[in-house]
Amino acid sequence: MAFRFREFNVYKDAKKFVSNIYKISKRFPKEECFGLTSQIRSAAISIVLNVAEGSDRGSDKEFNRFINIAIGSVNEVVAALDIALDNEYLKADTYNVLLSQAEKIVKQLSNFSKKLKKP
Repeated sequence: MAFRFREFNVYKDAKKFVSNIYKISKRFPKEECFGLTSQIRSAAISIVLNVAEGSDRGSDKEFNRFINIAIGSVNEVVAALDIALDNEYLKADTYNVLLSQAEKIVKQLSNFSKKLKKP
């Protein structure tokens, strides 16, 4: 069985993003283990999982719904990064790199969504 989502650049980029989120969130304070750390990881994973799950839906309309959920998850990660930066859990340069990756993923997802909406 072929898994077509593995061919999508956005899937590959989102997987790298998840790895980077895991790396930086390991440095968050231990008291955030069940708070911000868990939340940011869950949101990042959701990006990848929604692209994968949506890719095997029966219609482009349904797939697009999952793409939009993935965009929402990127937004959630960015909000968590904002909180992490405000609380000095990460440095500004690390924040900027992750923010740039998030922007790239949202752009890819938005373009994907546009293609799915075309007749």
